[in-house]
Amino acid sequence: MAAPKKGRSHGAQSRPGRTLAFILIVMVALTGGMFLSGHTTPRLGIDLAGGTSITLKAKSEPGQKNAVNQTNMNTAVSIIERRVNGLGVTESEVQTQGNDNIIVNIPKGTNEAQAREQVGTTAQLYFRPVLTVAAGAPTPEPSASSSGSGKGKATDKATDGGKGKASSTPTPTPTASQTSQGRAVTDALKADTSPTPSAGSSASGKPTPSASSTPDAATAALQKKFTDLDCTDKAARSQVTVGVRPEDPTVACGKDSSGQWEKYILGPAEVNGKDVDKAQATINQQTGAWVVNMDFTGGGSKKFSKITSKLSQQQPPMNQFAIVLDGDVVSAPSVSSTLSGSAEISGSFDQQSAQDLANVLSYGALPLSFQEQSVTTVTAALGGEQLHAGLIAGAIGLLLVVIYLVVYYRGLSLIALASLLVSAVLTYVIMTLLGPAIGFALNLPAVCGAIVAIGITADSFIVFFERIRDEIREGRSLRPSVERAWPRARRTILVSDFVSFLAAAVLFVVTVGKVQGFAFTLGLTTVLDVVVVFLFTKPLMTILARRKFFASGHPWSGLDPKRLGAKPPLRRTRRAPGSSVGPANTKEA
Repeated sequence: MAAPKKGRSHGAQSRPGRTLAFILIVMVALTGGMFLSGHTTPRLGIDLAGGTSITLKAKSEPGQKNAVNQTNMNTAVSIIERRVNGLGVTESEVQTQGNDNIIVNIPKGTNEAQAREQVGTTAQLYFRPVLTVAAGAPTPEPSASSSGSGKGKATDKATDGGKGKASSTPTPTPTASQTSQGRAVTDALKADTSPTPSAGSSASGKPTPSASSTPDAATAALQKKFTDLDCTDKAARSQVTVGVRPEDPTVACGKDSSGQWEKYILGPAEVNGKDVDKAQATINQQTGAWVVNMDFTGGGSKKFSKITSKLSQQQPPMNQFAIVLDGDVVSAPSVSSTLSGSAEISGSFDQQSAQDLANVLSYGALPLSFQEQSVTTVTAALGGEQLHAGLIAGAIGLLLVVIYLVVYYRGLSLIALASLLVSAVLTYVIMTLLGPAIGFALNLPAVCGAIVAIGITADSFIVFFERIRDEIREGRSLRPSVERAWPRARRTILVSDFVSFLAAAVLFVVTVGKVQGFAFTLGLTTVLDVVVVFLFTKPLMTILARRKFFASGHPWSGLDPKRLGAKPPLRRTRRAPGSSVGPANTKEA
C-alpha cells in the first residue's frame, strides 16, 4: 500500500514543472507573435491617441416629410456603428447630437481614410436595371459607342447554380444606339409618367400634359444629361442623383473592372437595401476568386426574382442590374436566368473590395441621407493628462498592495509579485495582439478596468495563502498543507472570478461606447486571473514548498508555525485510555 502511494506522490510532484514550462512557452509564443506582427504597443482610443471627429447632418429625401425623426436617427447610428466598428470594441464612437446631427469619432492609428469612406457612404442602396452604358467621358458626338459592361456575374445559389455571364457587346451604329437607349428609357417611364388633370388644363378642361411630363420629353432630357455627363469629374458625379426619387430613372457613374469610369442610364429602383438580409465576402471554391454572396429577405427575394426574370430575357447591356450606393454604381452584374433568395456577385474582386461591397450590401440601407458638415482633428492632450493621473493612481495602489504583501506575507509575497508580473505581461501582450485582430483600442475606462484587475488578482493569491496558513495552524507540515488547501481555495477563486466575469459580460452587453472598453478589459483580466492562478501560482507554490526556507517555516517565509499560532500535531492529542505518552509516541508525532 505504501509503495503505490509514493509513486502517486512522485508523479504528482513532477507536474508543477511541466505546467510552469507550458505557461512560459505560451508567454514566449505570444510575445514573439506580438513582435512579428509589427505591433508592440496597444492601439489607443480617441481619448488617448486623438483622431478624427466627423459631423454628419441628416436630410430628408425628396418627397419625404418628417423623415428626420428619433427612430430613423437611432437606426442610422446603429448601422453606421456596425459598419465602422465591426465587433464594437474598436473605439470608433457614433452618437447623435441634437435632432439631426450624428457625430462619428475615429481614433488615430486606425485606417482613418477607409473608416471615413465608410462613414461618408451613408445614403440609400438601390438595385436598378441598366438601360444603357457608355464610357465615362462626355459624349458630344452621336457616334459615341454604347457598350455593355458588367463587373461581375450573378449566380443563383439557391437552385441549380446557373450563372449569368458578364459580357461586352459590339459597338452599335449611332442610330441603333440612340434608338435603343430612347426606347429603353421611354419604356421605363411609361409606368410612372401619365398626365393628370392637375398637371395642366386647357380651356376646355381637357388635360394638357407639360413637356416635362411626357415620356418623350423626359427621355430627351435624360438622354441629354447622359450625353453631357463627365464621370471623371467628381463635382459632376456628386450632382447626378440630386433630387432623384427611387421610382425615377436616372443616370449614374461607376468604374469597370479595369478602374475606368463608365456612365449608365438606369431604370427605376426595383429592390432597395432594406431587402438585403445579409452579405458576405467569400472565396469561390471552384474558381478560387473572391465573390460576394447575398441573401435577401422574404419580400426582397420576391422582388429580386421578378426583376431578374425580366432582365434574363434582355440583350446586353439591358440584362444587367446596377447596385447603386450614394449615386455610384458599385457593381453591375448581368444575369441570364431568374434568381431567387440568394445570389453571388463575382468579378475582378480582391479581398478588400469584396469585403467592402459585402459591408455596403449588409449595412448600406440607411433610412436617411447625410451631408458631411465638418471634419476636425481631436488632440490627445486632455486624455494624456488623465491617463498620466490614472497611471500615478494605479502605481500608488500597486505600491500599497506590494507593501501589504511584503509586510504581512513576507516570503510568500515573492510568489504573489511573480504572479502579478506574469498577469501583467499576458494582459499587455494580448491587448496588443487584439488591436490588429479585432480592432480593440485601449481607452481610459479600459485602463481603469486593468487597474481594478490588480485587486482581483491579488485577492486570489490571498485566498490561497490563507488556506495554506489555516492548514499549518491545524498542525500540518507545508507540503500537505499546500495540497489540502488548494481544492478549498480553488472553489472560492472560481466562484469569485465567475461573479466578476458575469458582471463584466452584462456590462458589455447593455452598454455602449467607452464603458464597453472597461467591461471588456475587466472580463479579459478576470479570465487571465484564473489562468495565472491555476497554471503559475499553484505550481510555483508546490515547487517552493519543497525548499527548506519555506518547508522549515523560516520566520521570513510567511509560514512560521509559531507566528501563525499552530496547534501541536494532531496525533499528540489522541491518547488511548490508560496509556501514557512515551518517547516513542513523541518521536512518531
